[in-house]
Amino acid sequence: MAVTAAPPTTAAAARPPGYYVRQRLWQNRPAVAGLAFIALCTLVALLGYWVLPDNSPNANHGFVQIQKEPPGLRVLLLRQPLPDSSRTGLAPANIFSTWLRGREPEVQETPIGGYRFAGDSIVLKPLGEHSAEAGRQRRLALAAVVGHAGSAAELQREVKARHLTTRTYALGTDKAGRDELSRLLLGTRISLGIGLVAVLISVVLGMAVGAVAGYFGGWVDSVLLGVMTVVWSIPGIMLVIAISLALDSKGVWVSFVAVGLTMWVDVARVVRGQMLSLRSATFVEAGRVLGLPTSRLIARHLLPNMRGPLIVLATSNFASAILLEAGLSFLGLGVQPPAPSWGLMVKEGYDLLGTEAGVWLTLLPGAAISLLVLSFNLLGNGLRDAYDPKTPVAV
Repeated sequence: MAVTAAPPTTAAAARPPGYYVRQRLWQNRPAVAGLAFIALCTLVALLGYWVLPDNSPNANHGFVQIQKEPPGLRVLLLRQPLPDSSRTGLAPANIFSTWLRGREPEVQETPIGGYRFAGDSIVLKPLGEHSAEAGRQRRLALAAVVGHAGSAAELQREVKARHLTTRTYALGTDKAGRDELSRLLLGTRISLGIGLVAVLISVVLGMAVGAVAGYFGGWVDSVLLGVMTVVWSIPGIMLVIAISLALDSKGVWVSFVAVGLTMWVDVARVVRGQMLSLRSATFVEAGRVLGLPTSRLIARHLLPNMRGPLIVLATSNFASAILLEAGLSFLGLGVQPPAPSWGLMVKEGYDLLGTEAGVWLTLLPGAAISLLVLSFNLLGNGLRDAYDPKTPVAV
């Protein structure tokens, strides 16, 4: 029986263009570092309240006794049952509602400077100069703290085990005594959410307007180009103010939509320019001869050829949207309190400049904004080089 040997392989199998794009991107270390930081922020934003030290709604649970304290603060807290009047207003919490809106505190917490037991009572030492009872100790019955009666020894053991806890504020507290770390982490959800919505609105609207203007040309192109020029000449802040006034609201979602509607012109101009250069290409003429509908020709054959420039522009717009939202919140025109927007947190720290607390309350959210915007810019530069076929790639 004769055995026929397989012909030797003379060339490596052809790889798709996407393989070389990924290889160029992975070779760009700054871009990979930016992508890693964006992925980390995205994970924090997705987990949301599940990973926050303070998972109350908007991380807004603060104490007047520990306002504007520096990072590394450790506080002793006494936990007591909520009054019946407060407990009746609590909605039942579950995993999904906690992820979406946070969880209302189920106990009443009080920062204390120290304690001692006196029979069936606990004597509390007030904490901080802001306390209304500074210099005067407070006595509570152990049964009121625990919520049931019992012997003094049993109640003291239960108070120590379940009703006294120490909490660490790694990044200190703000002017309302709220956990700065929790508000910074929750701020990633707002910043990335506004960036994502703004990019989606700008890409969809910009692609539609730019594609129609570039493909049809003539008077259609002239009219749409005039609209783009007018919108381009209006400052983004003025557009956001006009949209907020038109919608008669300053909510979070209004900020999302308003920022998105100010950024579509960049996408439209790029798509229009690419469309003008591609509409006379051979494959487009072949599609017209075959009788393909105009909508299919644009959506299935022309727009996919602009994937590279659009991805690069989307990352740039993402960074611009984060900066625009931070600037609007700083001016009081964006996300409204008590939502933890990074721009609003910078404003709160800026109002305290001249005090020791104002330094870190301004620098921490400012550094978060800078790092996230820098990461998107590094990723955008890396994607630009990755989609350039002239960039060398190691195979």
